[in-house]
Amino acid sequence: MIPRYSLPQMADLWAEEKKYRTWTLVEVLAAEAQARLGVISESDLAAIRQGTPPVPDEVARLEATRDHEVLAFLAAYTATIPGDAGRWVHHGMTSYDLVDTALGYTLAQACDLILEAAGRLRDSLGRRALEHWDTACVARTHGIHAEPTTFGLKLAVHAFAVQRCLKRLRSARAAVAVGTVSGAVGTYAQIDPRVEEHVCARLGLGVEPVPTQVVARDRHAELLGALALLGAVVEHLALEMRLLQQTEIREVEERRPAEYQGSSAMPHKRNPTLCERLCGIARLLRANAAAGYEDIALWHERDMAHSAVERVVLPDSTALAHYQTTMATELVDGLRTNPEKMRENLNLTNGLVYSSAMLFDLVEGGADREKAYRLIQAAAADSSKSGETLVATLSAQGVEVNPEKYRPERFLHSRGHIHDRLMTMLKESAENVGI
Repeated sequence: MIPRYSLPQMADLWAEEKKYRTWTLVEVLAAEAQARLGVISESDLAAIRQGTPPVPDEVARLEATRDHEVLAFLAAYTATIPGDAGRWVHHGMTSYDLVDTALGYTLAQACDLILEAAGRLRDSLGRRALEHWDTACVARTHGIHAEPTTFGLKLAVHAFAVQRCLKRLRSARAAVAVGTVSGAVGTYAQIDPRVEEHVCARLGLGVEPVPTQVVARDRHAELLGALALLGAVVEHLALEMRLLQQTEIREVEERRPAEYQGSSAMPHKRNPTLCERLCGIARLLRANAAAGYEDIALWHERDMAHSAVERVVLPDSTALAHYQTTMATELVDGLRTNPEKMRENLNLTNGLVYSSAMLFDLVEGGADREKAYRLIQAAAADSSKSGETLVATLSAQGVEVNPEKYRPERFLHSRGHIHDRLMTMLKESAENVGI
């Protein structure tokens, strides 16, 4: 994680201080369960609760000689517990009972932050889509003018894509929000399963049904994959807005402060830098997802090959996804649109965008489809060379065409069902605040 692409809430969640507070919480909850089972006394439990989470510097100092972070943490933590009650801390547990259960708790909170951010992005896209529902513009396929559409319909496409990401993220949250307190190699030989039930229930976690000493790593890969998909969906949105900001198009523009400077050499530049940043972050998320897949296969009941990877990709990916999604909402909320330029671009080809409507009308009037297609295709080529409208070119060839029929509105009258779907989605969103 680097500060440039981390927002405070997410950065705090992954801070070392927070990690050791969470580890302390897991150990206290395990001690509570042991006390309920009569394994340790209430007085020892009271002493354990008086212990304080160690500071990262102290854990690092102890780890330098022990080469084991969990044992360094336990030494630092139990040193703060009065009397000899510290001997009951971690009783019957193994390292990853602590690490993975705390990780599941942290990942659940990280997912909640990302879900909230993605929900805001979906709603922002939905609102702007309704705002521009009838703002006509040209649709492009292969980068070439195709037919009329509206800017609202463009944004609705992205709103529903984010909605699908929310469903994936909820599933991924459920996958990673699990823990295990099952002892060495997951056999519960030295610890009662009721300890696990108590700890996970208090943390709001599910239980790994068949632990191998660690939580299964396909869970984390599922989350990293969901984050990569969210990143790609945001990239799709950002790429579209980048393309529409090109000098030759100029249909939209990112909101910028008055002090904005786009180039150290060219004062006139107004670059789509936010969109470019969002696209770049998507590349990192995809790369991290690949690393997560590599972590699934571990030797036998466990090995440590995944640990170094996860220390990087889990904080980084959750921070990047949270930042990217939040900034995408800022992009959409502040996006400046240029409906006049959209209309100008729509008319740029002198009516070629109505060729399919003309073909439709000729076939409806009894013409052979192949012959009508070739007729319009040739007229379109002539129109491009002469600068005449397609209607005028066809009329000059004796083809009866009514220019009043070839307007953007002809292509926009049948979107009512899409509008209804968008309204339903936004209504459901409003009824389920907090995702």
